[in-house]
Amino acid sequence: MTELLDIPQCSALLGLSERWVYEMLRRKRLPGAAKVGGKWRIDKAKLIAWIAKGGELADGDKSANKK
Repeated sequence: MTELLDIPQCSALLGLSERWVYEMLRRKRLPGAAKVGGKWRIDKAKLIAWIAKGGELADGDKSANKK
């Protein structure tokens, strides 16, 4: 079964603020993201695969991981 993450879980996994995760969602930069019942959910397996490939922060800003 697919494990779905909420915003706080995704934020913790990425080491980014929740605000930045929402910004990435707005820019459609996170894989496996979809709204379920009006709330954002992110497919954990797709997110981990994206991270393993080097992931790309929005606009390529590597300094964005500051909280």
